[in-house]
Amino acid sequence: MFGYVVANGKALTEEQLARYRGCYCGLCRTLKDRHGNLCRLTLNYDMTFLILLLGGMYEPEETSDEARCVIHPGKRRAWWRSRFTEYAADMNVALARHSCLDDYRDEKKLLSLAEAKMLDGAYAHVKALWPEQCAAIEDCMKDLTAIQSAPDSGPDGVSNRFGQMMGVLFAVEPDTVWAPRLRSLGESLGRFICMMDACVDLERDIKKGVYNPLIPLRETLTDEQKTGILKMLIGECTAQFETLPIVQDAGLLRNILYSGVWTRHTHAMNRKKEEHPHE
Repeated sequence: MFGYVVANGKALTEEQLARYRGCYCGLCRTLKDRHGNLCRLTLNYDMTFLILLLGGMYEPEETSDEARCVIHPGKRRAWWRSRFTEYAADMNVALARHSCLDDYRDEKKLLSLAEAKMLDGAYAHVKALWPEQCAAIEDCMKDLTAIQSAPDSGPDGVSNRFGQMMGVLFAVEPDTVWAPRLRSLGESLGRFICMMDACVDLERDIKKGVYNPLIPLRETLTDEQKTGILKMLIGECTAQFETLPIVQDAGLLRNILYSGVWTRHTHAMNRKKEEHPHE
């Protein structure tokens, strides 16, 4: 369920794009520093959004530099990070490990199991640092397995449970006055991600015989209705976001929430039209 919370690069200014890439590169370097080079393979843009969001809320001190790396050896690239980059790197590892385990349970992919085993050591370190967040992830995965096994399970149970887990991850400083709103934002974004993932992967999951909460509704729910549900869910998320007193990177965060999160959905819908032009 990852890879949806991304920016729409075409709609960013040069300054915003540089800031976004710098955040991503900082996360990549932090994954290497905290957990080793192999963990950089788990990198995704979802946690970049969390760094920007928490940074906008609490405006922590940042460090920055330029450097070459294995992926981009030909040119020095600017990067920056804060204390929330370290937190996001740890959550990136935790979520990636459980995502691999989930893939193995669903599709029996031995590669996914091997990837999860590769992350065991790093995850043990993360769990010692962030026991509440890791417990929330583990409990969520167990509950999702149980929900998926129920014969009458629908999309609400899955999306609500995934949203609850995301809420815990977003409220990283639970004693602060803004934690409840960050938790609500995380919950609403989690529900959207879960439903977006179900919509985008529906045809693939049907062919593979993999669980998808929308399969029981595939004959009655039109594409327009699914899009309407997604708009309602992301609307709840953006409403929560607009209550936060964020100035730093506000435009970049709005780009992600109002535009970027639709990138994969748009691609999937365009591909469907090409494959089934007369539907």
